Amino acid sequence: MLSGTAAFNPGLSSTAQNFSYGFTGTLTNCQSTDSSAPASGTVEAGQTVTVAGITYQEPIATGNGGCSSSTTAGIAIARWKDGTVTVIKYTTTGAAAAVQLAGTVIPSVTLTQVGGTGTTTIDTTRYNGNAANGQLTFGTTSPQDCLSGLKSASINGLAELN
Repeated sequence: MLSGTAAFNPGLSSTAQNFSYGFTGTLTNCQSTDSSAPASGTVEAGQTVTVAGITYQEPIATGNGGCSSSTTAGIAIARWKDGTVTVIKYTTTGAAAAVQLAGTVIPSVTLTQVGGTGTTTIDTTRYNGNAANGQLTFGTTSPQDCLSGLKSASINGLAELN
């Protein structure tokens, strides 16, 4: 199960437009036929991370649409409780609150240094090559913000790697 929050820039409205976004979330109650697989972790996209004292930017996800429908693409990084990592290249298609996610686990992603020219690579160490699928729901306690620009929304639902 995925539970998290997405932040949109500019905010989503009733008019379709290009936007960027990032998200953070937790993965819980994970199940696998592999007995060594962790049962929990975190997942994020478009965030800044610090590696060896240097801050790097994860790829920022992009999309087009608004509160009633959207399509997006991005790269998410799952960090499992056992210290392993899964990098997922994905797309989403949304209609109102329902969002369908599809993607693939990729070998790695390169992050760029914030305010500098350096890079660092995050490697997949678990589930490389697997498919990613999700049936997610976006929600807000302030639906009226879709009139002026919804800046954030909750993300909840089932996400799978197979």
